[in-house]
Parts: sequence; C-alpha cells; structure tokens
Amino acid sequence: MPHVFSTGSGVALNLIRSGQATSRRSLINHLGWSRITLARRLDELLEAKLIISVGQSDSQGGRPAEEFAVNPDAGLLLAVDIGGSHTRLAITDLASNVLIEDEADIAPSEGPTEIFDWAGQVFDHMLGRLNKTHQDVVGIGVGVPGPVDFESGRLGSPQLDPQWENVLVREFFAERYGHAVFAVDRDVNILALAEARRGWREYSDIVVLKAGIGLGSAFVLDGSIYQGSRGGAGDLSWPNANGGRLQRLELVASGGVIREELRTLGYKVRTSQDIVDLARIGDREVLRLLSEHGTYIGQTLAGVVGLLNPQAVIVGGNLAQAGEAFVATIREAIFAGAREYSLKGLVVEPSRLGSIAGVTGASLIAQDALFAPDRISRLTRTAAKAQ
Repeated sequence: MPHVFSTGSGVALNLIRSGQATSRRSLINHLGWSRITLARRLDELLEAKLIISVGQSDSQGGRPAEEFAVNPDAGLLLAVDIGGSHTRLAITDLASNVLIEDEADIAPSEGPTEIFDWAGQVFDHMLGRLNKTHQDVVGIGVGVPGPVDFESGRLGSPQLDPQWENVLVREFFAERYGHAVFAVDRDVNILALAEARRGWREYSDIVVLKAGIGLGSAFVLDGSIYQGSRGGAGDLSWPNANGGRLQRLELVASGGVIREELRTLGYKVRTSQDIVDLARIGDREVLRLLSEHGTYIGQTLAGVVGLLNPQAVIVGGNLAQAGEAFVATIREAIFAGAREYSLKGLVVEPSRLGSIAGVTGASLIAQDALFAPDRISRLTRTAAKAQ
C-alpha cells in the first residue's frame, strides 16, 4: 500500500483546487491542522509555483483573508476526446481552461495509430502557436468510446471498433511526452466529470448520456464518477427479441443506427454532425428517427432513474445539439416510464458545456492525476529536503 500523507501539501492543494477551502482560516477549519503546519504546506506549494495568491476575500471584521488558487500558468495539459465519428483536441492550462483547440472527422475506424499520429502532429502545431514546447506539457488526458480496465490501463471490450481492444493508449504518447502524467477513461465518463464540475455544480447525483454515432452513459454519485469494478459501469442494454443475453442499446438506438437507416433511404451521411445538420433544417425523416430513438433511450433510462434516483439526467454528445427534437423525446419517455417517486424534482436537460465538454473532462482527469494528493506531497517534500 502506498504511504498516505495525511498532513501533506497535496491534501491542502486538493481543497484549494476544488474550491472547498481557499483561505488559511477555511483550510484550518477543514483540515484541523495547526497554523504552523498549514503555513509550511502553503509555503511548499508556493515555492513549487503550484498555487498563487489571488487576492483577498471579504471577512467578518478584521483583516481580509488571503485567497489561494491553482497556478494556471505552471504548465499545460493535453486533452483528447475521441468520439464515434469525430475527434476533438485541446490544450488547456492547469485550471482546465481551454487555450486552443482543433477537431476533425476522424473516427475509431481509422485505428489508434492513425488517430494518435494525427493528434501528435496537431498538438505540435498548437504548441507552436502558443510559443510552447513538449517540456511545457505536464499532463495528458484521453477519452475513448469504450471501457477502460483501470487495473492494467488497457482498453477493454467491447470497443466501437475491435482494433482498439487491449490497446495501451499511454504508449502512443511516450516518445513525445514521457515526462508527463497520463490518464485515460471512457469518453462518456470524462463528459460526465466536466458536466458535474463545470456545468451542473448544483447537483451531486446525475446520470449523463453521450449520444453520437455511439451511445454511452455515466453516473455521478455523491459528486464522484461511478466506474464499476473494472471501469465498465454505464453499458446500457436492450432486451433481445430472441431471448437470451441482453444486447447493447447502441445497437438499437444511436447515431450509428440512424446513419445506417438514412443510408438505406438514399441519404449521404457520415458523421453525427451530418444528422444534426439535417435535423436543424427540419428534415422530416431525420426528425422522425431522432424521436423514435430518443424514445428507446428514454425507456431504458427510466429504469436507471428508478434504480439510482438522480437529481438530473444530462444529455450530451453531438445528437444533443439537435435540440428538443431529440432531448424532449428522451424526457417524455423517462417521465412516462419511471416510478413516480424517482421523478420528483428530476431535471432532464441537454449539456451546458456543449462541444467542449469532452476535452474539458479529458483535461480534468489529467489534472486529477497531476495533482493526486500523495504525488504532490512527495514532490514538495523532496524539493524541501533538497534545499
């Protein structure tokens, strides 16, 4: 078992970056430390340039309290959000604010080597535009459209494309960024993390749906992503017409299924954005399919709502950009099918972060890995002893 620094600087940093405690007084109240201990830990964080003083807050008489925050300029984070038909990249500061981004209609079917070679070239270009180098990158976060085995760090099964199964994503970044911390998770989990921390902070229990070419769900319970025993939580299912094992819901209702149905009708569609564009101009066939598939999804989520009793169901991914044509049918099916008690106060709404939700979430998991309390406590103590 790794050693836990219960009075380490990383514990204080965790409270500062979450916003739970940002002044000396509030940190002491949360931690129960002596003033001397806290002063030492804050000095370690300031010396390492991990935090900065951001001014003073209102106080109840006496001298205003000094406030601390994560130093956003102490390094860069790379964020990768791989969807079913689209990949978005971003470089953020250490507070996960997007500094620059790019995107392309490049899908998992292209294969991991193709996608990560492209990502490496684009990141080089974006770093140049920011007048930064590889050494400025301190963390990398990647979202993939399938489960991740956290014991091994490898991608699990099923993935949208079998060539992604058992892939160790970290290896694709080792040559350029071997010095940086690395984190990978399901694309819907990183979306849920972003919505919980940046989009819907007023709720601590939410169900998040990502609807694009693929389909996935994630659960935020008491403010934390519920991963399941091996990272496989959130795999929505649908009854098999022939009985036997349940089938994946995304094989019944998703952008991928809508795309194939439209193609059989003569439409030329390739990405989930193509579907959204047709919906926005009022294409009747597309609107019909979005409504039909939204109903299937809502019927499935009705059971999830009864099981978890969340405060909100948030719909993200490209298909959410189709608006009420899609979201409203999901909402209606949930309210028609779920038990009455679980519906009290329930909110069913589209993502507040929109297109940047995925890369924001990817940056946040990189930030979490970088600022893991024990890691920071070790680094700052080592630096202090070396002086």
